[in-house]
Amino acid sequence: MNRGTDLDQQKVVQLDRGLFFVSYKSAEDMTAPPRVMVAPAPGHERRIELVLHPDADEAVLWQPNSSLVVRVEAPATLLVQVLPMRHGGSRAAAVRIEPISPGSPPTLTRSAMAYAPAAAAPAPALTQDVGPGLRVLAHVAGIGDVMVGQNGWIAGPTAPSRVEGIMLDWPDMPPGVDIRYAVQSANAPANSKMVPLGTFAGTRGRALPITGIVLEMHGANDLQFVAEAVFLSAPTLRAIGRRVVLSGPTGREPLVGLRINVEGAQPADEPIPVQPEPTKASRKETSSGRVRVFRSRPRQDVPAAGSAR
Repeated sequence: MNRGTDLDQQKVVQLDRGLFFVSYKSAEDMTAPPRVMVAPAPGHERRIELVLHPDADEAVLWQPNSSLVVRVEAPATLLVQVLPMRHGGSRAAAVRIEPISPGSPPTLTRSAMAYAPAAAAPAPALTQDVGPGLRVLAHVAGIGDVMVGQNGWIAGPTAPSRVEGIMLDWPDMPPGVDIRYAVQSANAPANSKMVPLGTFAGTRGRALPITGIVLEMHGANDLQFVAEAVFLSAPTLRAIGRRVVLSGPTGREPLVGLRINVEGAQPADEPIPVQPEPTKASRKETSSGRVRVFRSRPRQDVPAAGSAR
């Protein structure tokens, strides 16, 4: 993925067989909101059908509160692309994908006929927050690819789910900053190598959750990571610094929540200047005028009367 191009806004969503509602929720710039384009991934055109409004001739959502329906015959990949309405325009938009469930017929139990609705499948929700700052894309088990912006949780304390892979991106990253990262997956023989921004690290659909993450930043000294991670059956871990290592208590716990921000580093407290003790040679007037500074001498005992001098 090339930073600084329209491809930066292309998100990938894995969908199971079913019917899904794609809704353009909101935009940061309501005077010129970006448009949202929806299309099957190359090679998946026969698995996905886009149901449009009778007056629409292409799968484009032009403004908030517009929507379309996606019909998936077999597990497939959907591409969602956010494009500015004008050159240099806003790309901040929020898009959500929700499954449409047909329910299930009543089933006969030993006690009585009861209605048993189908268990809700995990919603492959794609919340688009394409504002400025670092972005994190993660492949979450049972959901697919999800992207969040600054202060956004992938899964997390309120909705834990196994994270299998991540990708970091920062289209408006300050010049001179270099960020690299690596992940450790369950049952993997060794740590993955460090990769640059825009590179996916980990796996998709192989039931191999991440068990550790390493983040490194080089360049501007006034920036640092503020990362939080939730590992299965462990308290939330928070780490701050230019090199951050995240893992559970034993290093084998699956990652079930992640939030990564970049913030300005707190300046160190300025040291209090210490004035050197004046020496004998410093018995001179100071630059303040009439004030003089003398070094005190040890007190000498007065000789007793009649003693030799």
